[in-house]
Amino acid sequence: MKTIAATEAKNRFGELIDMAQAGPVRVQRQGRDVAVVLSPEEFRRLSEAASGRVSPAVERLHAESAKRWARIYEALAK
Repeated sequence: MKTIAATEAKNRFGELIDMAQAGPVRVQRQGRDVAVVLSPEEFRRLSEAASGRVSPAVERLHAESAKRWARIYEALAK
C-alpha cells in the first residue's frame, strides 16, 4: 500500500485519486494514519465481502456468552 503525507495529499489531490485507482493509499499526518483512499470498485468489493458475514470468533464468543448467561437471559425475558 502506498503512503502519502496529508499535506502532500491536499496539494496533489488529483494525483492521489489516480493513485487510488491502482490500489489503496494510506494518508498520514505527523506519522499517524488518518485515512485510506480507495477506488469505488475496491470500496464496493470490500463492502460486499463484509456484508452478512460474522467472524467465527464472534460466533464462538456469542455461543459461550449465551451458555454462560442463559439463566439470566431467561429471567430477564419473563
